[in-house]
Amino acid sequence: MIIPGVIYLFINNYLPMLGLIIAFKDVNFAKGILASDWIGFKNFEYLFKTEDAWIITRNTLLYNISFIILNLIIAVGIAILLNEVKKKVAARFYQSIVLIPYLISMVIVGYLVLAMLSGETGFINKQILPLFGIDPISWYSEPKYWPFILVIVNVWKNVGYLCIIYLAAIIGIDPEYYEAATIDGAGKWRQITQITIPLIAPVITIMTLLQIGRIFYSDFGLFYQVPLNTGELLSTTNVVDTYVYRALINLGDIGMSSAAGLYQSVVGFVLVLLSNYIVSKRNRDNALF
Repeated sequence: MIIPGVIYLFINNYLPMLGLIIAFKDVNFAKGILASDWIGFKNFEYLFKTEDAWIITRNTLLYNISFIILNLIIAVGIAILLNEVKKKVAARFYQSIVLIPYLISMVIVGYLVLAMLSGETGFINKQILPLFGIDPISWYSEPKYWPFILVIVNVWKNVGYLCIIYLAAIIGIDPEYYEAATIDGAGKWRQITQITIPLIAPVITIMTLLQIGRIFYSDFGLFYQVPLNTGELLSTTNVVDTYVYRALINLGDIGMSSAAGLYQSVVGFVLVLLSNYIVSKRNRDNALF
């Protein structure tokens, strides 16, 4: 019964790894990939010799660190609140509400953000800021606002998915723990800190390790579609993925983009090994392997 799954995994995940050789070749479509010239690490030099290398690396790391921390705290908090909703219909309604943003295409999210932030017709400029006597803000030409906007959009879109995972872990906790704690006089806060959080710690650790493995990857839609590819915002919205995409569109060099993908994968793999090692030193049961 596992054969179809193994075949799918091999075709979808392992067979494409043969394409890694593109990162080390000067691809000439007339010769074909295999017959193209080997050029060593020259495709990687593109990423590190550019003046924007520091900016895209800084943006990619800081945004992902912010996403990991905020998504974890908010998702666990909402999961704990949802677990306190005892009526099944209400609980499923609230779960659906928090999950809906995760199912929305980032293209649509981009237009929703535009509806909120548009300089001429945006809801915030037309309805919210006048209430406080603040002049309209040109959101799409002011880079300083976008670190906050992108973080808020990412949390709004992804926290529901993580919340459902943590809620499933909380539901799996034996109710006898809470009954015993109630008999001992423990309040809700103490039950959360002494029972809920410690018992779902392995799930939190695994989800965090998986996100650390993709810390050098970016949600392309978030950083490209939501700011509407606005050039004035690049200092705060440009990340490795969008930079490589723009370069690929301009240069048409697939070797460069393949090198960037390999670089992201290797760094992510090393970070997962390092993080897992640190976790295993503290508590081996919480580690991935």
